[in-house]
Amino acid sequence: MQLLERIKGALIRGELKPGDFLPSETELTHSLGIGKSSVREAIKMLQAIGIVEVRRGQGTMIRREPGDPIVDPMAFGMILARGMTRDLLEFRRMFEPAYTLQAMGNATAEDHARIRQAIDDMEAAIANGEQTARHDVAFHRAILHATHNPMTIRVGETLLQLIEAALETSMQTLPDVALKDHKAIYQAFQQGDGEAVRAAIEVSSKSWETNLTYVEGET
Repeated sequence: MQLLERIKGALIRGELKPGDFLPSETELTHSLGIGKSSVREAIKMLQAIGIVEVRRGQGTMIRREPGDPIVDPMAFGMILARGMTRDLLEFRRMFEPAYTLQAMGNATAEDHARIRQAIDDMEAAIANGEQTARHDVAFHRAILHATHNPMTIRVGETLLQLIEAALETSMQTLPDVALKDHKAIYQAFQQGDGEAVRAAIEVSSKSWETNLTYVEGET
């Protein structure tokens, strides 16, 4: 849509900044030469993806930070491509080591405590035969959020949603292997050893990929 492209371009060029108010509906209608219904539609779409918020009596403001989107276009794009298992695996192999190393440099004491807690919770669940994908995801999420980078976290959260079904399979068939892999990753992470982190994630990826539930898509 014309208005969406205009706003995106203005944000990229710095003509519009977070906290700025958009021109009024009437001004947008005149300047773009489009109907009021089209302007309203575009504003609703920007609200849905968390880019703007409408303030009563003030107008439509560019959010200072992205909101939680009702509709996340990136997530839907990745979901539609999930049948192409090879592509998803390649992306995870590239992205997981990158965000883990980023987290290694940014993690606080609280982050380390959350990662250790995720490992402990997973170990306790396995001992009771109650392990689920949620325990596996909690470990990866704790590391992901230790990056303290909103863009990394958004992409990573989408990835975790996509692989959760496959993680459920590995947690039912190879829970002890998953736990061992997590401990190895965290040991290297804690020591600040980037090469060991990469090696531990590679080992973990190989054991996980043998238990995929996804059907290989045609490429």
